[in-house]
Amino acid sequence: MNAVTKIDENVTTLEMESPAKPTAPVSVALAEKPEPAPRKKARRGGRFALMVALPLALAAVGTYVYVTGGRYEETENANLRQARITISSDTAGRVVTADIAENQVVKKGDLLFAIDPQPYRIALAQADAAVAAARLNVEQLRAAYNQAMAQERSAASEVDYSQSQYDRAADLANKGINTKSSLDEARNDLDKAKQQLAVAKQGIESAKAALGGNPDIETDKHPTVLAALAARDKAAYDLEQTTVQAPADGIIAQASSFKVGQFVGVGTPLFSLVETDDTWIDANFKETQLTHMKPGQKADVVLDTYPDKTFEATVQAVGAGTGAEFSLLPAQNATGNWVKVTQRIPVRLQLTDPDAKLALRTGMSATVTVDTGVSRGFPHFFSHAAAAE
Repeated sequence: MNAVTKIDENVTTLEMESPAKPTAPVSVALAEKPEPAPRKKARRGGRFALMVALPLALAAVGTYVYVTGGRYEETENANLRQARITISSDTAGRVVTADIAENQVVKKGDLLFAIDPQPYRIALAQADAAVAAARLNVEQLRAAYNQAMAQERSAASEVDYSQSQYDRAADLANKGINTKSSLDEARNDLDKAKQQLAVAKQGIESAKAALGGNPDIETDKHPTVLAALAARDKAAYDLEQTTVQAPADGIIAQASSFKVGQFVGVGTPLFSLVETDDTWIDANFKETQLTHMKPGQKADVVLDTYPDKTFEATVQAVGAGTGAEFSLLPAQNATGNWVKVTQRIPVRLQLTDPDAKLALRTGMSATVTVDTGVSRGFPHFFSHAAAAE
């Protein structure tokens, strides 16, 4: 009975659980969802292909960029430069006019300042008087020469007369008609006449030497007149230099302390003029970038002030040495603690057509790109690859 009762209880239990049978389809449906598993395998395959293809693509792009690169050399270590002239005075004096101000734009020939011209006008008048005196002196020397010539002719005539008198006295003395004393007197007169002739000839040579060795010399070609004329030209030049004009188009700089009434000396720096018509670029390239760079190559210049404007330039010259070589204290590599550092060499580029409408100022920072016309190429690439192996 107990066994039958247990069986009946189990059957009853199963019958009580039988209403849960409708949930079977639900379990079947859940069992059918794992069918998309093959898609996960395909997705994993795509990811693997992408992981392989991406490095290959990057390597291909990098190889292409390396092989086709190297033609354009670029540096940001560059500055725009303009010629700077130090203005000074060639004459000393007190400033009476100053038509300049700091950062003023001037044109070539504009008056910058003027020095009191009165002392130099007086010096010019004195030089003119000295020229007139020198010319008068030459005329006096010419007159003295003519006088010496006349004296020489008179002395020569006196010699001829004395000679004839001596000959007559000697003839009479030989005949016993004339006394010996008369003959001695005639001889003495002849000697005096000859001495006077010698003095007259010496006077001619002296007067001729005073005329520069040429009695027919033009007055203004005489050495004393030429010296006076040179002094007069110097005085006129000094008077002209009392007004100082702008030597070129540019901008006045460092003129804040320059005022009227200031006394200036000869050659003393007063202020500066930055030329706006003479503009170039100084670019400091690494020494490894200069392999194929040479004068005449084209370049593009972009100033930091005008980032949207590209200026055309041409390589004018490559510097004679690195910046370290021309520094005040050059590096000494023989000390034992030498470390190799890539050096930079200045390259000068001339702007072919600077935009006059833009305010270009000396010292502006720039970025320079030079077209060397030479790419690395495949042989260069494979030679580096072989060297790496």
